[in-house]
Amino acid sequence: MRSNCLPFRADSAAATAEFVRPQRYALRASHSIARCSGLIAAVMLAGCMSAPPSIDAPTTRASTAAIDLPLADPSAGVDMSLPAQRPESLPSNSALARDFMELSFSLESGRAIPQFSRFEGPITVSLGAGAPASAPRELARLVSRLRGEAGVPISVGASAQNHIQIDFVPRKQMSREVPNAACFVVPNVSGWDDYRAARRTARGDWTQVKQRVSATVFIPAEATPQEVRDCLHEETSQALGPLNDLYRLPNSVWNDDNFHTVLTRYDMIQLRATYAAELHSGMSAPEVQAKLPAVFARLNPAGGAVRGLRDDPTPRAYVSAVNRAIGPGNTGARRAAAMSAINLAAAQGWNDTRAAFGWFALGRLSVQNDPETALNAFAKAGNIYRATPGAGIQSAHVDMQLAAFALSAGRAQDAIALVNRAMTPALSGENAALMATLYFIRAEAYDTLGNPAQAQQARVDSAQWARYGFGSDAAVRARAAEVAALARAGRG
Repeated sequence: MRSNCLPFRADSAAATAEFVRPQRYALRASHSIARCSGLIAAVMLAGCMSAPPSIDAPTTRASTAAIDLPLADPSAGVDMSLPAQRPESLPSNSALARDFMELSFSLESGRAIPQFSRFEGPITVSLGAGAPASAPRELARLVSRLRGEAGVPISVGASAQNHIQIDFVPRKQMSREVPNAACFVVPNVSGWDDYRAARRTARGDWTQVKQRVSATVFIPAEATPQEVRDCLHEETSQALGPLNDLYRLPNSVWNDDNFHTVLTRYDMIQLRATYAAELHSGMSAPEVQAKLPAVFARLNPAGGAVRGLRDDPTPRAYVSAVNRAIGPGNTGARRAAAMSAINLAAAQGWNDTRAAFGWFALGRLSVQNDPETALNAFAKAGNIYRATPGAGIQSAHVDMQLAAFALSAGRAQDAIALVNRAMTPALSGENAALMATLYFIRAEAYDTLGNPAQAQQARVDSAQWARYGFGSDAAVRARAAEVAALARAGRG
């Protein structure tokens, strides 16, 4: 299930020599930041991104260049191709096997799944009525990746069994039934009415599934093109394979921090293992575990032998604290929950994405009322993410937050350096909304430095990302206006 509260999904040059380390920057910028923290809050995006966030709208409009930028057609998709680069590294086979067991034999709620399940034989997937214009292209691309990278025998079409249906339902209807889910997948149902009838019965209970024969993915009908794609990736992959989400995974869509928005190399090898010839539906956990050393030795020869599965559980207390922190409710209570998550991570001795995400949540929740704490929290989160293999997209989100602070404090060159550092992981993570916002920040920073030609180029560059990420001209222009307001605060 994809959570309804998401991190912001918004040139590859290296950071320049003028880049200021976050720890020092937090001390140097706090006074100028304090007077405009309300404006910073608008672009720091502490709210949910399933719809345009609630913001304090600036009283003046964005620059004419921002408003008149050529908005791309979101149904056409965007070119997120990267120059040839080294493939994403994989964990050891011991770690892959440990993760496989926890992903496959537990639900997000903590309930145990008593047996392994998957589809047996060829699988079809199809879009229901009312699918957005971008959905067919996204589904075709996803299916191609699943076949080529994960070896899953899946194709677009319809069949009597082994079928995944993608249905689009009004957001209000979905929110009434599952208020915290942006999108989700249910076994053994066909359509929204059937889901409602099967809810809280054994038919719709993943723990009762011994072999998968059908599933339906539910996505909001009003979803932006990027949200459609993100939901297709996570929910279709969970219809096929792992049903759990783990906060410790730095390089996977199966993590409720929602930083990764498309299936990664890590995800594909776990799906390839799910459909390995050595496994079949109905196997017990010990039976699957006994087969995994041979499975991963074949799929990932460089990963070494599986030498026992070292447990690394995430206590439910941490999960509950994080869910409170990123969920709805009183900001003070949510900040307290974020601190609880931070303290629990420290008590466990973690220095991984779980520790970083607590700091990231605290930063987002502190922007309006305590910008010094926000800067410190983002700096700590960034330090951990940058030291964690596979956490490039998380680092990019932190750098976007810090770049917004820098812009609002009149430190345009620092903002550009942070944007430059974030660009490559944002592009690699195929995050169009993040890319668009980085370009907006870059444009306003160049305007501040008196470089109108480079500012205009950044605005033009933002166009192919903006509509895909935000979904409408109004949302794009609102985001551009928010960033422009930050820049005006910095110039004042």
